[in-house]
Amino acid sequence: MFGSQVLEVAIGLVLMYLLLSLIASSIREAIESQLKSRAGDLEAGIRELLQDPGGAGLTKALYEHPLVFGLFKGAYDPSTSRRNLPSYIPSGSFAVALLDIVARGPSGAGAPAAAAPLSIDSLRAAVGRLPNAPVQRALLTAIDTAHGDLRRAQANVEAWFDSSMERVSGWYKRRTQMIIFAVGLALAVAVNADTLTVVESLVQDDSLRKAIVAEAETAAREGNRSGADVKALRAELHDLGFPVGWARSLPAWTDECGLACVGDAVLRQAPYHVPGWLLTAFAISLGAPFWFDVLKRVMVIRSTVKPKEKAPEDIVREPAAAPLPTAPAPAPVPPLHAHEWAHGDPKAGVI
Repeated sequence: MFGSQVLEVAIGLVLMYLLLSLIASSIREAIESQLKSRAGDLEAGIRELLQDPGGAGLTKALYEHPLVFGLFKGAYDPSTSRRNLPSYIPSGSFAVALLDIVARGPSGAGAPAAAAPLSIDSLRAAVGRLPNAPVQRALLTAIDTAHGDLRRAQANVEAWFDSSMERVSGWYKRRTQMIIFAVGLALAVAVNADTLTVVESLVQDDSLRKAIVAEAETAAREGNRSGADVKALRAELHDLGFPVGWARSLPAWTDECGLACVGDAVLRQAPYHVPGWLLTAFAISLGAPFWFDVLKRVMVIRSTVKPKEKAPEDIVREPAAAPLPTAPAPAPVPPLHAHEWAHGDPKAGVI
């Protein structure tokens, strides 16, 4: 029973973290839609890859190439905001555009339609004339390892681009995790989601724990809920009865003296909630996909350790106790007559 209770408390925590992580992810996406940091990271990664810190050389030519220019609105200007730039460039488009720029020059530099078809030899000769030594070395390596196959040379350039973009993805993920932690901490404070308080309530309130576990079973069956509405998630968090929110934690006397007293009460109670808030914020920073996966695993564990009720046909009926044997009744003794008593005949009275 004790182990089952601990597991149910863990399920309740995981469900709360999942709901809060979904809310934080939605807030993060709203921030990203305004900042366009993915596009900025991609452009910075391409500048680094092409050894073009100012963005006015190969980077500008790449973004102005027709294969890339069609992925965003407006013009590329390295000195202004990058919000209009694409947040993703296919590796195939990058490789073909870069090789075309190297072999035939930037867009507008000539008439590519009148040029001879690109060959591995003409490409190698064009790369040899590049003033950018690091890019020249990388492209020559891609061409030489292709052994005369132009498609294989293009695939090598794509692999070079993909490996660089893995680093860019690492930048974005690290910064996103920091932002999610900050959003999670602000969210934990705003709704007073104190992990330690929630654990205490789940341990003490059996009905609350059972209701939340039932909802967790439904959530695990429904699948990933990314993109859910923030208001709906907040309402679900409240309807499930999680001990979150400031209303239940503020003393009753704050109802009589307005916002000034509420603010004072919050400031007084905040130090006691800081450890729980930090735990909640750290959990939120792990992300909704992480907690959804944990929820599914924990529910599987619970299904294996939960005692199953026996079906009626599985119940073994105990056999009825056999009746104890009774001693046989004694045979009746015939009465003795008076004359038989007188002679003392031992067989007297036997018929």
